Amino acid sequence: MSPIIKVCGMRDADNIRAVEALRDEFPIDMMGFIFWPHSSRYVAERPAYLPKKVKRVGVFVDETVENVLRITMEYSLDYIQLHGHESPDYIRALSVDGCSPSIIKVFNIATTEDLKQTEPYEGLADFFLFDTKGPSVGGNGQHFDWEVLSDYNGDTPFLLSGGIGPDDVEALSSLTSKKCIGIDINSRFELSPALKDVEAIRRFLSQLLINSIKQ
Repeated sequence: MSPIIKVCGMRDADNIRAVEALRDEFPIDMMGFIFWPHSSRYVAERPAYLPKKVKRVGVFVDETVENVLRITMEYSLDYIQLHGHESPDYIRALSVDGCSPSIIKVFNIATTEDLKQTEPYEGLADFFLFDTKGPSVGGNGQHFDWEVLSDYNGDTPFLLSGGIGPDDVEALSSLTSKKCIGIDINSRFELSPALKDVEAIRRFLSQLLINSIKQ
């Protein structure tokens, strides 16, 4: 099964179209839109074009439940990604009238000990996303020690994030955790904040696909 590929931090309509067009060649599954005002990739107004062939993911940081649900409806989001200190009760509160939105809960990781944060969220999120613990909420552009992933014993599958770049094909191909079902790429594939280098993504995914076939 091909890994899930999520391209995050999108905003420009033409760039969205160009990245979505890669879906004809590669298994790009998700596109992320950041609704946190402090991010340089903040989506302050609705882009003139939104993807139709990939899942739309809205990224939120300690936002009110009301605003998350409003934006989810406005943008027809497929996933809500929670990148702050949202509690299990917060996630439960997102379920309205028996409708439970698909959830990606983010955890910032540096050591094996940090993996314990996930335990109270088992059964509440569709996926976890493991990012690098750093000075910023996200987008630090750095790896954490991926070896700690071998100590993850949870039941919830996860996406790997945190400074994944064009030179990481071999390292990604060597990951052994069966719960790692995909990757999230962002800042290291940019020409400027929220503007992706489409050719760099194409080369990276091509090499990643070749390596997966070899295995």
